[in-house]
Amino acid sequence: MSSAVLPAPAPAPSRRVFVADLPLLLVAAVWGGSYLAAKGITTPHTVAGVLVLRFAIVLPVLAVAGWRGLRTLRAAQWRGAGLLGLVLAAIFLLETYGVVHTSATNAGLIISLTMIFTPLAEAAVTRVRPPGPFLAAAGLSVAGVVLLTQGGGFTRPTAGDLLMLLAALARTVHVLVMARLKAVQDAGALSLTTVQLGSAVAVFAVLAAAPGTGEAPWTVAAGFGAAEWSGLVFLSLLCTLFAFFVQMWSVRRTSPSRVSLLLGTEPLWAAAAGIAIGGERLGAPGLLGAVLVLAGTTWGRRHTGVTS
Repeated sequence: MSSAVLPAPAPAPSRRVFVADLPLLLVAAVWGGSYLAAKGITTPHTVAGVLVLRFAIVLPVLAVAGWRGLRTLRAAQWRGAGLLGLVLAAIFLLETYGVVHTSATNAGLIISLTMIFTPLAEAAVTRVRPPGPFLAAAGLSVAGVVLLTQGGGFTRPTAGDLLMLLAALARTVHVLVMARLKAVQDAGALSLTTVQLGSAVAVFAVLAAAPGTGEAPWTVAAGFGAAEWSGLVFLSLLCTLFAFFVQMWSVRRTSPSRVSLLLGTEPLWAAAAGIAIGGERLGAPGLLGAVLVLAGTTWGRRHTGVTS
């Protein structure tokens, strides 16, 4: 924050702020609940099939909504978005396999380390040393993850915890590539997202069709009951379609920093869903770890130019 004394801006009407903030908080809440939902409908043998179903539902809607933009994309933009889609596919595969093998609470909190990893990676690329407080916040977050993965006692982290850590790193790669890939920098958000998801679905479909990689999407769909279909619709329509359009709507009505802070509450909602609905328990070390992760990521955002 600047220490200069500036004229106080006219306060925005509270109703306007509420209208802009509420949809973003809803997005953070459904994202937080997505880990528990994915865990409830996915097994190690159905990951690829579930991912095909999840995104195949929303992809036609995005394609129709962004058809005009898709038609104007240049060849280089298609290639760039396709490359980002491959990274996106890796993210979703790591996250989904990860949440199958760990708790929804751990998954949501570990993935929040992206907010720490991204500035660190950017600093390494630009060779600009991060500020001391940010490094301290990063250390606090890492210590929190170590405690979080212990649950009720000191044990080795699960395979799911490690996969979620890799997913956080993959998210960081995605952000950096998107920021530095010149071919996609002037592409529309809707068109870029549609091509990325299309590429990711193609990867999931290939994996689902390969021998020994799990059940085919139609086999997964045939085995779903009402509860599983409800979870899939939640992931598809709310966590993907609703979330995307809310972000596009909100960024035009509030600041990017405010959007980041509101969406940054996702791990809180993930922990709340895992504990209140999923019946998960952290134990004393895990509870302390959760507090440290949340404190570290919040503190870290404040030292990367993201303020309220």
